[in-house]
Amino acid sequence: MDTVKVSPKYQIVIPSKIRERLGILPGQRVRVILYDNRIEMVPIRPVGAARGFLKGIDTSVEREPERV
Repeated sequence: MDTVKVSPKYQIVIPSKIRERLGILPGQRVRVILYDNRIEMVPIRPVGAARGFLKGIDTSVEREPERV
């Protein structure tokens, strides 16, 4: 677990190991969420980055009669 310091301007530096693992680039936006008394940061990805992420998913799910 890494520890970061909040600057006088309330800025933090995301450790390089985390930036590299998540592929965060300079200028990229990150959503900041307050959750259960903690801060979570979620990188915002372009919609095109999601293309193909469901490839190979099993679509043989039995559907309700009114949805066929």
